Amino acid sequence: MILRLAALLLALLALPAGASEVRLKDLVEFDGVRGNDLVGYGLVVGLNGTGDGLRNAPFTEEIMTNILERLGVNVTGEQFRPKNVAAVFVTAELPAFSRVGSQIDVTVSAIGDAKSLLGGTLIMTPLNAADGQIYAVGQGTIIAGGVSAEGDAASVVQGVPTSGVIPAGARVEREVEFDFSALSSLRLALRTPDFSTALLIEQAINRRFNRTVAEAMDAGTVRLNLDATRAGSPARAMAQIENLRVEPQRRARVVVDQRSGTIVMGDDVRISRVAVSQGNLTLRVQEEPLVVQPNPFAEGETVVVPRTTAQIQEEPGTGLAEVPGGTSLSEVVAGLNALGVSPRNMIDILKSIKAAGALHAEFIVR
Repeated sequence: MILRLAALLLALLALPAGASEVRLKDLVEFDGVRGNDLVGYGLVVGLNGTGDGLRNAPFTEEIMTNILERLGVNVTGEQFRPKNVAAVFVTAELPAFSRVGSQIDVTVSAIGDAKSLLGGTLIMTPLNAADGQIYAVGQGTIIAGGVSAEGDAASVVQGVPTSGVIPAGARVEREVEFDFSALSSLRLALRTPDFSTALLIEQAINRRFNRTVAEAMDAGTVRLNLDATRAGSPARAMAQIENLRVEPQRRARVVVDQRSGTIVMGDDVRISRVAVSQGNLTLRVQEEPLVVQPNPFAEGETVVVPRTTAQIQEEPGTGLAEVPGGTSLSEVVAGLNALGVSPRNMIDILKSIKAAGALHAEFIVR
């Protein structure tokens, strides 16, 4: 596995420099061009006996009663306790520039003790934004992400059957008031702030229009003067710059995940001259208690006699390996693979190299 990972990393490092260039639209967020989160509270019907237990979720009965009364059905005082309904939260994102009548995807999640939403239908549910206004209405058949089954003595659950999605399950009823065409300037916010990257974006935009129209304000912001672009409209100006390619600069960084043993290193990671040795020490303690019983028809008590076996086993180390100064990522991976260490041991080695001050990169442990 380590060898395959090393081969993949080396292949990536062998790509030409132009392959690392990224489109501007993938590097920045355009000020004002953003989505809005929506949320609603609704009811799912048509479940095959896997809905909420109404005694444990009284809010389900309340919303069901309200919906039926709005439809002209009076259920006041009735003992109406079906098992095929479930109360849910409905969430969605209203994309930028969404217009009335367009459709968006929604996610449905049970909030009661429903066992599954598989096969259920979401009843018309208003979706509100942070300002309390209704921007969309959701309704449709749920595609659940799992399945569950149970019998008298056993049950099985695969995936998450209490959550699902409805593709194009909500229709936009209100637009976000934002006049993009009236903007005279626009800020470009870098997803990963960096002074060098901001300067490269400024230079790329100015070269595109052959004049100074962009200015790097700080490590995370580039201001674009839309009037100076002479593109005719802000939309035309954005169409001309969003596909410009820039090679982003970034800090040297090593990210490790101790739970999965994953290690990710950038190609600009450097290590000073250092020597590495790796070995394993295993301590094994095993308890094997012995039960001693008296002979038949003899007086006495049954006692448990402890029996403990302790062993210390030291595996042979990999020896002392020297890493020369200025070592790059490919040389680091090749050197660690030559030691024959596992990914988890590799994490410990990188921690030790960082503690020794020889790893010149930001070290992040998750």
